Amino acid sequence: MGALSLCDSFAQFDKSKLLKLAKLYKYDFDDSDLIGLEGQLEIFYHSYIKDERFTTLKGISELSRLMVSTEKHWSYPLVYKLLKLTLILPVATASVERCFSKMKLLKTDLRNKIGDDFLNDTLLCNVETEALVKVENEKVMETFQKMSTRRR
Repeated sequence: MGALSLCDSFAQFDKSKLLKLAKLYKYDFDDSDLIGLEGQLEIFYHSYIKDERFTTLKGISELSRLMVSTEKHWSYPLVYKLLKLTLILPVATASVERCFSKMKLLKTDLRNKIGDDFLNDTLLCNVETEALVKVENEKVMETFQKMSTRRR
């Protein structure tokens, strides 16, 4: 079983696996944070393993909500940070996978020769379609009209 599964109970959390998970977030946890996280996990676990509110949880989203409602996210900021990062991981992974799927469709031999900037712009337009729908054509035309002309 993983370090943090969305459906694990609080009693199933494994501190060593959680620390390994935190090491994957090297931009979010430096070496001193990892040491602090280890201490916070130890204290947090032993403080709340006997608290019925925490032992009956059905997942890390419930744990995060309970930490906020009991204001324990202030006492254990590194534990809470790890929980937040773990909760967004599936969303972040899905977004990246969606981008790569779109790129496979867009990256043809012809577009390969055009350049990275054009490919990036094309990919951005295909991935962010919801944001692009909100852009008014008139605003785009005004922006282009205000741009200086290029020398030929």
